[in-house]
Amino acid sequence: MRLDKHHARLLVIPVCACIAGGIATAGGAENSNRFQRRAEALRSEDNTLANRLHGAVLGLYSLDAEVDRARSRLAALESRHNDIESRQRAIRMRLNTARQDLRISQRRLAVLVHTMYEQDSPDPLAVILGAESLEDALATLDDLARSATQHSQVAAQSRTARNALESMTSRLARESAKIRALEDDAARTAASLEATQAQRRRYIASLAAERNLNEAQIARLDSRAQASVERSLAVSAAATAPTPAEAEAAPAPGMAHTMTVVATGYAASGATATGLSTGWGTVAVDPSVIPLGTQMTIPGYGQGVAADTGGGVSGGTIDLWFPTTAEALRWGRRVVTITLH
Repeated sequence: MRLDKHHARLLVIPVCACIAGGIATAGGAENSNRFQRRAEALRSEDNTLANRLHGAVLGLYSLDAEVDRARSRLAALESRHNDIESRQRAIRMRLNTARQDLRISQRRLAVLVHTMYEQDSPDPLAVILGAESLEDALATLDDLARSATQHSQVAAQSRTARNALESMTSRLARESAKIRALEDDAARTAASLEATQAQRRRYIASLAAERNLNEAQIARLDSRAQASVERSLAVSAAATAPTPAEAEAAPAPGMAHTMTVVATGYAASGATATGLSTGWGTVAVDPSVIPLGTQMTIPGYGQGVAADTGGGVSGGTIDLWFPTTAEALRWGRRVVTITLH
């Protein structure tokens, strides 16, 4: 049977609309998949950065402890060095006093000996014969002997004290030199650790900045993927809007049909918008796009039911429940073609 031009035009319009809608949908899905692949690559890189950041932070904690230990050791060595210097000052004062006592004793002893030799009675017999009485002679001899003995003892004690103090001074000098060497080594160790610590902090800051940049890019790509899907759905819906005649021949409600959406994993407990508890197969939807109670099949996830809503769920997006955050993160955000029943 031949068709007139009027009927031919009526047939061409819906066919062109279907072709345009198919092209727009395919193009939108292709763009969305491209954005999603780039986002997944960035997520993988972000996970690697997160692991490196975690390891760097743990290393920084250990390094902080080492720096604290090095600083404590340096402070202890400085305290010991100050104590040695204080002891050295005290010993130097005692040594000067001992040397002064020795000089005074030696000088007095020399004066006494010189005085005895300058007298006209250089021997005990002369002293006795020159004395007015025997008691005076004995007293004079005792005084001379006692004075000589005392000065000799003071001189000997001063020499002993001087030798002991000089020995102690030498020992403290050696200990001071040893402590100074340990102190210099501890200072170099602390400075090296602090430099490493500063470098590790800069490294952590760079990793954090890189992660922030990746997350911003991931958010932009997810937004572009979602916008692409929504545009393709809108174009497809506009291009495939049924005419009155087609509406009469449309399939009965309840028949299965497919829809391309952006599916995001989440893990949360509680009640849903329909009063059901969250669990496997709980799907959050935009009720204006997918009515609550709709059964669906999600590739890679399984069977689900539209049982919840959410502020972030609008248009061609759905949220899929997972029992753990790790599983939800592994799912991430992806473009899937679901079947509604």
